[in-house]
Amino acid sequence: MLEHNPLQILPTEFDLPDSDDQPLDNELQLLIPILLRAILALLWAERNDWFFGINLGLYYDSKQPAIGPDAFLSLGVPRVRASGKLRLSYLLWEEGVMPQWALEVVSQKYGGEYDDKMQDYENLGVLYYTVYNPNHWRRDRHEPFEVYRLTNGEYVRQTGNSIWMPEIGLGIGVESGTHEGITQDWLYWYDEQGNRYPAPEDAIALERNRAELAEQQLRVAEQQLEEERRSRQALLEKLRQIGIDPEQL
Repeated sequence: MLEHNPLQILPTEFDLPDSDDQPLDNELQLLIPILLRAILALLWAERNDWFFGINLGLYYDSKQPAIGPDAFLSLGVPRVRASGKLRLSYLLWEEGVMPQWALEVVSQKYGGEYDDKMQDYENLGVLYYTVYNPNHWRRDRHEPFEVYRLTNGEYVRQTGNSIWMPEIGLGIGVESGTHEGITQDWLYWYDEQGNRYPAPEDAIALERNRAELAEQQLRVAEQQLEEERRSRQALLEKLRQIGIDPEQL
């Protein structure tokens, strides 16, 4: 297990690079984490005890370079710090909480997601590690979607879709959907029963459908009132034609 010495004088986030300096080489490495964070922002809008980092340097030792997950989730740290300043990086000696989940999206150039990076997260004690490899899984001889849980110091592959992570209170899985106008398989969060949590596009579409339904119901009600008014007018006219004054009834 990798450790740091809390007694030594340690740098702040302003003293260290804010990432691992590894450039993203495909859109998925950015789009998938953005989608996952957006879903959590809706789901946990009332909570401030979580932080979701995207391509942010994760430091466990001030003398070692940062590890740069494509995304990671930490519970038990403030989403927005008391200072109001956003994080430049994630320093373990300042945060005091190891991320419980890390994500790597495999790119065209293999980045050690199944060996070096996995070993790093395992040594750090990251509880869950997800590898998403939709395009190069045959090359790497793995499945497109894999989730590992730290058990007795070693990662053990979890099976199924979605994978429920009780310590986090979320499941993660793959499902076809539309994000930023792109329809394909995406990673999503799920509840314990395997129901997918809505993405922002889903929430917008649901609200639009509700508004359209309400407008339709209003039009129907107005039409019914108009038909009733016309029927009443026709009845009054018939009464007048046979010599009956409706006002005297």
